[in-house]
Amino acid sequence: MKTRFSTYDLICSVRELQSLIGMRVNQVYDVDSKTYLIRLQQGEKKAPLLIESGIRIHTTSFEWPKNVAPSGFSMKLRKHIKNKRLEKLHQLGLDRIIDLQFGSGEAAYHIIVELYDRGNIILTDCSYSILNLLRPHTEGDDVKFVVREKYPSDRGKERPEPPSEVFLKEVFSNAKPEDLIKKILNPNLIYGPAIIEHVLLSVGISPAFKVKDFNLEESVIKLIEAFHLAETIIDTAFSSTNKGYIIQKKEKRPNENEEFFTNQEFHPMIFSQHKDRPFIEYESFDRAVDEFFSNLEGQKIDIKGVQQEMAAVKKLENVKKDHEKRVRSLEISQGEDTKRAELIARNQTLVDDAIMAIRRAIASQMSWADIGNLVKEASSNGDPIASTIKQLKLHINHISVLLTDPYEDSDDDGSLLYKPTVVDIDLDLSAYANAERYYEKKRQAASKQKKTLESQDKAFKSAEKKTKQTLKEVKTGVSISKARKVYWFEKFFWFISSENYLVIGGRDQQQNEVIVKRYLKTNDIYVHAGIVGASSVVIKNPKNEAIPPKTLNEAGTMAICYSNSWEAKVVTSAWWVYANQVSKTAPTGEYLTSGSFMIRGKKNFLPQCHLIMGFTFMFKLEDSSLDRHIDERKKKDIEESVEESISNNEQDVDLQISEDSGDEETEKELSSIKEEPELYPDTEVVVEHKRDEAKCNVNTKISTTARNKNDFHADDVEGEDYVVYLGDNVPIVIKPTEKKAKPKSMVNNEKSKENQEISAVCENDSKPQTKQKRGQKSKLKKIKEKYKDQDEEERELRMKILQGSHQKDKKKKKDKKGSKNVSVKKEIQAKKSPAPVQLLSTDEDYKLSSPNVEEDEDDKEDTSEITTTIDVDMLNSLTGQPVPEDELLFAVPVIAPYNAIVNYKYKVKLTPGTGKRGKAAKTALNVFLKDKSATQREKDLLKFVKDQDLARNFPGKVKISAPQLMKVKS
Repeated sequence: MKTRFSTYDLICSVRELQSLIGMRVNQVYDVDSKTYLIRLQQGEKKAPLLIESGIRIHTTSFEWPKNVAPSGFSMKLRKHIKNKRLEKLHQLGLDRIIDLQFGSGEAAYHIIVELYDRGNIILTDCSYSILNLLRPHTEGDDVKFVVREKYPSDRGKERPEPPSEVFLKEVFSNAKPEDLIKKILNPNLIYGPAIIEHVLLSVGISPAFKVKDFNLEESVIKLIEAFHLAETIIDTAFSSTNKGYIIQKKEKRPNENEEFFTNQEFHPMIFSQHKDRPFIEYESFDRAVDEFFSNLEGQKIDIKGVQQEMAAVKKLENVKKDHEKRVRSLEISQGEDTKRAELIARNQTLVDDAIMAIRRAIASQMSWADIGNLVKEASSNGDPIASTIKQLKLHINHISVLLTDPYEDSDDDGSLLYKPTVVDIDLDLSAYANAERYYEKKRQAASKQKKTLESQDKAFKSAEKKTKQTLKEVKTGVSISKARKVYWFEKFFWFISSENYLVIGGRDQQQNEVIVKRYLKTNDIYVHAGIVGASSVVIKNPKNEAIPPKTLNEAGTMAICYSNSWEAKVVTSAWWVYANQVSKTAPTGEYLTSGSFMIRGKKNFLPQCHLIMGFTFMFKLEDSSLDRHIDERKKKDIEESVEESISNNEQDVDLQISEDSGDEETEKELSSIKEEPELYPDTEVVVEHKRDEAKCNVNTKISTTARNKNDFHADDVEGEDYVVYLGDNVPIVIKPTEKKAKPKSMVNNEKSKENQEISAVCENDSKPQTKQKRGQKSKLKKIKEKYKDQDEEERELRMKILQGSHQKDKKKKKDKKGSKNVSVKKEIQAKKSPAPVQLLSTDEDYKLSSPNVEEDEDDKEDTSEITTTIDVDMLNSLTGQPVPEDELLFAVPVIAPYNAIVNYKYKVKLTPGTGKRGKAAKTALNVFLKDKSATQREKDLLKFVKDQDLARNFPGKVKISAPQLMKVKS
């Protein structure tokens, strides 16, 4: 298979790439350590140029995977050639070296691509001084390819004269007799193996001739004619563009009539050696090369599958051959044993005499060497008994005797019935007993042969069954591997929330940086946890809608679990902000490290959650199966969300009780939590209004028991609003104190606002209510207790006065943008609202304090090229609840908060533990494979998930919880 450019290929490629001159560099990416993608653009026209060191250079229409963090060489290329125009692209001499010039004059930079041997990519300035390169090395003592050295621009080989008769004679004289003609010509000519073979066939010379069989003097004229034809092909490539051709090979699957084609070579023309082979024609050579290398990975999967199928079929054939060989050897063994027994029986006296002679010698205490000498001496003297003894095997108490048929009976054709044969005789047995021993061996061989023949059919059926199963698995694996699509978000921590929102998180500082700067969009939500090592989590919001509270809580769980909390087994809280509150701009005189960001404005804290994650699989659905899973992860209304949240909390408590059984104190404490009608009875909110001071203080006193002392979360940024979540999950906006004294108008405004809040709360309490929210009765009771000395007349007079000042201040505030104070109406509605967890604040709160996110130009990508747009249909095509009627393409392992996957078919619970991630993942996979409800297709998809993908997103050392887990382990 052809894997790299030849000189002729490069000439044709350079000719076609001249259309790129004048285009500017939009961005540079690295696909891997040797492959780089330069995205060129001119107006609406785009041309991604793919360069692989030592292999190829061409434009591409395929989407190649790019590294998340650009390499140092990519950054260097971006620094020097980004936004520069491609001014020149040419080949150095007739060598496989290309020089790409970006910019002009003293601002010019060169990228030199070497496509021979190990290859190289070199960045130089206008004077060819090396700025950076992929592979530093030296050639000889003078030429060094290192930074700050000058690149020898004249090192490309110039086009030589066509080969002459003298040149050919010299080449053939230095060749070995067994060398092929094409093998000795290729390193001495510039044309490449394909053209050499083509022109030799064109003049009637076989390239497979050996030097010893080739008459140079008779064929020299034909050779010179052939090389003139090669020169013509090269000249045509310089002056005109060529079409592209991919030469294919027909492959056949074992035991099947199915045929498929594999790509073998790519060429700018159809050569003589390929005219009878199948091929695909393209409008340009550049397009043919792009198709060849882009389909190479899928082709490798097909070829590997065929090789595995052939190995399975060969194994079956070997089983059949082994059985046949065993039967045949047993038949031969029976004949040999019968023959030996017959010869011993016909020479019984001779055999007994030989046995007795050796026994007497042993009995006389002669050494084995003396016995051997005695036998040789007697044999030389013509002793008939000693003459029959051919070997002494006294170490095993045997002798070898040459026996012939004493009766000399012959067949019809004149041959002896039994030819002279050397037979081993046991000295412990008589001649008759030795014959019987051989008869017994014959009977044993016959019995083995019978059993082998009886079990042959059974063995063949078993082997065929295993082979068919292997072929089926290979075929399934090939189809799964080719259908498997790697989504862009799989390089991060990720999951799909229970309400169908994609949530992604960074694995390290670099990914945190990339997630915020590249993937955090206007409508998205940023979630983080205030603990070391926490991941930056982003909830992708394709629609401009409020993110449901359940999704926010799940994202918060993810942020906490992917932090040091997991290893330390410490429960903490997470918080969320809007995208426009996240900035990379540090305060004056400070700087932010990689992966760190400024959060401006108030943080919205989330309730605490358990360190419980889940391991599951999601399946990719065929389009025909999507209708069965519509609204599978639909957005729930507030009441459903609250009920589900409460039930999940109860399930978590049950889990803790089951896991911590044996700890009596823990059981009692948790049971008390479940039995209490009010979850947070000791929470107090005390609002004090001080008349004599020029400011309004809101003091919050929290008195909680040990089990709920951490249920109060607040942002301690001074001078900002922050949200407090108390036991009833109702957000309460608290105004912190400010250091500077405020104007009287502001003081009056705050007083009036506070009194209106109190008034609203009291009025709500006095009105008949059908149902009160949890904890509201306790709060209202305490507020009444605080203001019990205030009579109705005083209260009404105070409200009238404060309402008047409030109306004046309200008009002034309408003209101010970005005010942090929420209107009284909105606050009263927030307290009246039955929605306990509607956490999204209005955009009005952040207009002044939320600068836009700044992006580094080097990492900023064209939004038309990045696959960050979350297609809802794409998310809907992934399901965790497959049904037998579904057509499934592949399986994707997922680590997510357990509440998000509680309805999935396959799931195990993960909690902090001591188990290693890889072992835990395989154990979980075995649990899924043992599931009785699993279909064969689902099992196949689970089996073919790569091991490195299974445990990739585990948060650390884990403990697995699942039904029937101990049975699977045993």
